[in-house]
Amino acid sequence: MKREIIQVGQIGIRFLLEAADTNGALAMFEFTVPVGARMPLPHKHERYDETIYGVKGVVRFTVEGKTVDIAPGESFFVPRGAVHGFNNLTQTDVKALAIITPALLGPDFFKEAAAIVNVGGPPDLKKLNAVMAKHGLVAVMPGAP
Repeated sequence: MKREIIQVGQIGIRFLLEAADTNGALAMFEFTVPVGARMPLPHKHERYDETIYGVKGVVRFTVEGKTVDIAPGESFFVPRGAVHGFNNLTQTDVKALAIITPALLGPDFFKEAAAIVNVGGPPDLKKLNAVMAKHGLVAVMPGAP
């Protein structure tokens, strides 16, 4: 089964399992983060948890203001409601898996976000926030509660 790679800015996402595959129990996607890439909007989600598993390189997550480096073979649990974001400030591209429980986030979110982020220039944050809210994510500006 060949699944498409959804490119959102510098980040590539490929779903391995979706809600339909697991009776809604979990969704799993692989994501790639090239050297120097940053996640522009820290965010949180109130209705689902996220577990990250490192595959290649070291991805740096910031969760509730604390940094966590996730290397190959390591995992980290991001509970619902925790503000988090990630970046890759190393000299190696990163690949990791994200597991969403329950499966309330799917490819549609990333496709809709890509349509806003990939237009060139700064993205329309109002539109991006609306797409995030539609899919259960809340952008949190740095320094906001």
